Amino acid sequence: MAAQKKNSAADSRARKYPSSTEVAKVAGVSQSAVSRTFTAGASVSERTRKKVIKAAEALGYSPNMLPRILLTNRSRLVAIVIGEMSNPYYARVLEEFSRVLQEQENQVLLCAVGHGEYVDDAIPSLAGYRVDGIITAHPILSEEAAEQCEKIGVPIVLFNGRVRSNWVSSVCCDNVAAGRDVADLFLKYGAKRFGYIAGGQETPANQDRSAGFIDRLKENGVSDIKSISGNFRYEDGYQAALELMRQKRPPQAIFCANDMMAIGAIDALRKEAGVRIPQEVMIAGFDDIPAAAWASYSLTTVRQEVERMVQEAVAILQTKAAGGDDARGLLRLVRGTLVQRGSTTGWLKRR
Repeated sequence: MAAQKKNSAADSRARKYPSSTEVAKVAGVSQSAVSRTFTAGASVSERTRKKVIKAAEALGYSPNMLPRILLTNRSRLVAIVIGEMSNPYYARVLEEFSRVLQEQENQVLLCAVGHGEYVDDAIPSLAGYRVDGIITAHPILSEEAAEQCEKIGVPIVLFNGRVRSNWVSSVCCDNVAAGRDVADLFLKYGAKRFGYIAGGQETPANQDRSAGFIDRLKENGVSDIKSISGNFRYEDGYQAALELMRQKRPPQAIFCANDMMAIGAIDALRKEAGVRIPQEVMIAGFDDIPAAAWASYSLTTVRQEVERMVQEAVAILQTKAAGGDDARGLLRLVRGTLVQRGSTTGWLKRR
């Protein structure tokens, strides 16, 4: 027991951070001079600043942000809520958000939400960190969670989803227009029978992609459209494609709500169904993840303009956090880009 207490005391000493008082003593200046040195815009002579920086580096000192948070009510922490990290698209989104926010002297607080879990459950703990804002790429957000954010004054931006509350703003790819673009491409190549492999049925992104694709086909007199759930995952896309091909009149063109399902569909059709792509079936996805451009897939897809979408989301968050722009429930749509590759080119008007 005595040894445990001794080790605990040693651990406590090891975790002790140098204080501003110690820096001031080593530098031969006042504690207030140390504080001014590490406060942006504060007045301090160049001579004093150099002495303080030299002492801080020698001691390994970093300023404690807690007093500043309490004084200004701004933490410069932005919470990023991400789900489905197995999807490379969201890894790219997180990387871009981190880069942009850090360039603006913010820090990222990452909150990972598992498949089927709700972002709502994370709101109380995020608020406890006094975050300046929340950006969530997880689509599920209840009215109650939004109201909670409003009460504590934390702005929230929904990334790649539609506005669900007056308090929530969102930045979203124009999924309806993208779905129409894919339908137009399939129609141009002369396909007559179509399949749609859906993502999560409750997600706005899936609903819009489906609506754009199917409505466009119906506008052109198409009635042979089969839809099946793939839940945004490779394995589900794999099985969904096989189920579509078991139909009496299997589709000649399949649109998948994301690239992971499209890649699963390509693997399934080649390996188990013996289907040539695109000679027998065209495949298109959504997101333009790195694997979409690999020679083995050469996947036609819709590229989400991640850099622009992130910039839009951060701009909204900054405006809200600063107390500007009284408008609530902003929605910014960013048009995606249809990228044509080998999974569609080569299909001929022959049927």
